[in-house]
Amino acid sequence: MRLDFDNVKPVYVQIAEGIEDDILSGVLGEGDQAYSQLILARALNVNPATAAKGINVLVGKGILVKQRGHSMVVAEGAPERLRRERLHSGFRARIGELMAEAGKLNLSREEIITAIREFDQRGEIDNE
Repeated sequence: MRLDFDNVKPVYVQIAEGIEDDILSGVLGEGDQAYSQLILARALNVNPATAAKGINVLVGKGILVKQRGHSMVVAEGAPERLRRERLHSGFRARIGELMAEAGKLNLSREEIITAIREFDQRGEIDNE
């Protein structure tokens, strides 16, 4: 997990999103012990209270839960909940922005699909 201290997004939000990314990618699975605030604080060179705030965001969303005798663990169903949440909040919003830009450029449906396929294959779009 890397933090961007020049980003307008608060550090604790970046920490929460970094943990979410690890859950979505399978680095942290359901029932796995999550990172402690002290480990995060040391690894990311931030105040432990900032790390705790990022963890608490995920506790509030039910993504991390306190398990007796352990620290925080990844809640059952957390990966699927995060996937649904990001699909509805971020991914679809970006599609809306993409379609609005495509409309301004007067791109056809076929041109949009071709551009997406090119990006998927090469990581870039051919700028004829």
